[in-house]
Amino acid sequence: MALNCGIVGLPNVGKSTIFSALTSAKAEAANYPFCTIDPNVGIVSLPDKRLAQLSSMFSPKKTIPAVVEFVDIAGLVKGASKGEGLGNQFLSHIREVGMIAHVVRCFDDPDIIHVANRVDPIDDIEVIHTELALADLDSLDKRVEKLQKQLKVQDATIKKETERELAALAKVRPALQEGRAARSVQLEGDEAEAIGRSFLITMKRELYVCNVDEKGAKSGNAYVEKVRARAAAEGAEAVAICGKFEAELADLGSEEEKREFLAEIGLEESGLSSLAHAAYRLLGLRTFFTAGADECRAWTIRAGDKAPQAAGVIHTDFEKGFIKAEVYSFEDLVALGSEKALREAGKLRQEGREYVVADGDVMFFKFNV
Repeated sequence: MALNCGIVGLPNVGKSTIFSALTSAKAEAANYPFCTIDPNVGIVSLPDKRLAQLSSMFSPKKTIPAVVEFVDIAGLVKGASKGEGLGNQFLSHIREVGMIAHVVRCFDDPDIIHVANRVDPIDDIEVIHTELALADLDSLDKRVEKLQKQLKVQDATIKKETERELAALAKVRPALQEGRAARSVQLEGDEAEAIGRSFLITMKRELYVCNVDEKGAKSGNAYVEKVRARAAAEGAEAVAICGKFEAELADLGSEEEKREFLAEIGLEESGLSSLAHAAYRLLGLRTFFTAGADECRAWTIRAGDKAPQAAGVIHTDFEKGFIKAEVYSFEDLVALGSEKALREAGKLRQEGREYVVADGDVMFFKFNV
């Protein structure tokens, strides 16, 4: 399971620049709106110090990190939900991603055009939120029309499910009319499941990416603080990224050079690391590892997944024929130094079908199909 993230925002806020820096792909970027028409897609390895340490201990033939897929979606403008700019073509791309990375301009530069001729990140956020909410409102109304026809069927089970979905949609409709996200409405478990069948954009989790200049990356930035306050009020997160620094970092060859560069500019981690960690927290994702002489690899699962589900991420046959898993924690391995020492200390466990996988577990699955 890969983390799938759509990069959205107004035109000229730096989406394509950040995409290029994060993915080392050369997305088209220029100083005018709608430079990006078709979405660029980039697959990026997620940095994880634990995987690097496992690799140094096992010296495998291959080391395979977890990945994130970034989709650079063209800039939305006021009226996009009604077809302004390139409108619904872009909105359809957003529906296909797992979460939204909302890039917000948090720097002043008279040489870079802003579509509204001023820098106001909160107002920019409101424009995007309104357009996404209106697009969802249109989708909701079409879905309701279809469901109302479905009420005429005789099957009692189908009728009950349809009524449940209609009730859930009615619950989120006022929020969308006010330009608020559907996810801002408190929903019960069955309501959220019913809403999921409508594929509303504003049900997706959102992470704010503050695009800052070099000065803003090294010191305080009033624009960033406003966005962080907004994110905190929504139960979201905000990270600050300087596209220029990320591009320079991507061009460096070794991990040691990258660490030295980050230390020199006073940053603890890269923008990609910050974004990935925040996205994992928002989506409730966890990482487990497989390790050996052939391969050390990081795998992505959801918090609460049990051992068979984790096995299924590797291969569906592993889940179908799951017998048990040998498990130890990354921290225990580092503390004791080897799998042999883990066994002797009783830290290598045999876990069954009900074991809930913890972040940082190193696992070996036994199965039979």
